[in-house]
Amino acid sequence: MSFWKTKKLSEMTTEEWESLCDNCGKCCLHKLEDEDTGDIYFTSVVCNLIDLDTCRCTRYTERTRLVPECLDLKQHDFHEYNWLPATCAYRLLSDGEQLPDWHPLLSKNPESVEDAGVSIRSYAMKESEIDDLEDHIIEWLD
Repeated sequence: MSFWKTKKLSEMTTEEWESLCDNCGKCCLHKLEDEDTGDIYFTSVVCNLIDLDTCRCTRYTERTRLVPECLDLKQHDFHEYNWLPATCAYRLLSDGEQLPDWHPLLSKNPESVEDAGVSIRSYAMKESEIDDLEDHIIEWLD
């Protein structure tokens, strides 16, 4: 049986934990929070450290030092994952849901994320290329 079906997130090895990431890049999109409602709005803007071809961080092991607002998911309670996109494996598993069929652990194909239209590759832009985050809020992303 697959490890993600038998283990809690807190029980996973580092290798298992990292393999859950589908490299969609959505967690690296800058988000804005409405101070009155607490609603989270995704933007199409990502950190300058991300490689937009692979949707992976180019400085992953030192990202939280280089970008203090970058979060290490393992350092947070799993019930706090509601800010992650609805397609995120960490959020899905935390909520007791299953991985989607396009997830690379099931499809055995890393391109299945792009094929399913889940990757940010086609629309994201780096923060160094924009002036105002509010101009880049995307309403269609969940």
